[in-house]
Amino acid sequence: MTVRILLVDDQPLVRSGLRVLMADDPGLEVVGEAATGAEAVRLARDVHPDVVVMDIRMPGMDGIEATRLITADRAATRVLMLTTFDEDDHVYGALRAGASGFLVKDMALDDILAAVHVVAAGDALIAPGVTRRLIADFVGRPETVPRRSPQPVAGITEREREVLTLIGRGRSNTEIAEDLFISVATAKSHVSRLLAKLGARDRIELVITAYETGLVTPDR
Repeated sequence: MTVRILLVDDQPLVRSGLRVLMADDPGLEVVGEAATGAEAVRLARDVHPDVVVMDIRMPGMDGIEATRLITADRAATRVLMLTTFDEDDHVYGALRAGASGFLVKDMALDDILAAVHVVAAGDALIAPGVTRRLIADFVGRPETVPRRSPQPVAGITEREREVLTLIGRGRSNTEIAEDLFISVATAKSHVSRLLAKLGARDRIELVITAYETGLVTPDR
């Protein structure tokens, strides 16, 4: 099935480069382009994309607010944020707004395509290594994540609590299996149950829950 893409960036050259890149992938189809957040929201309602590739920083309505509106209006639409980890101060806000992953503008072209397919398939973050870098970026700032003692997470088992903690630390399913001495299939099952029980749309929301409930904190 072809993945329908909406490209959003105020720089025409960035949109053009992404469009040319995706044209070489028969599994992707660019169905629209927008230069502002407001235009992205309107187009998303009109063309029903599977994935929106969204720049964070744009004049007027930024990518975070546009993401919030798009994901609230169309739960099936995934948003991949375009960012630069060393400069962006808005990663946590993008996560809370409903972003399902992040693209670094200077990353390898094949990785960009892979990220789009991964998010379209219902997964979150690009890769465990990027997850860790992403987490370090937003939890390293005291104003982004409240520091608190661990709070109970209703409706999950003690094992699922352990898995949620490891997800918050950026562990992949394989690493979770190794840490808990269980099979990868069992680790995947725990993650799936956590998504269902906590009403999380993807792994990113599980990461947020782990931090916001104090299971993982910036200094642990």
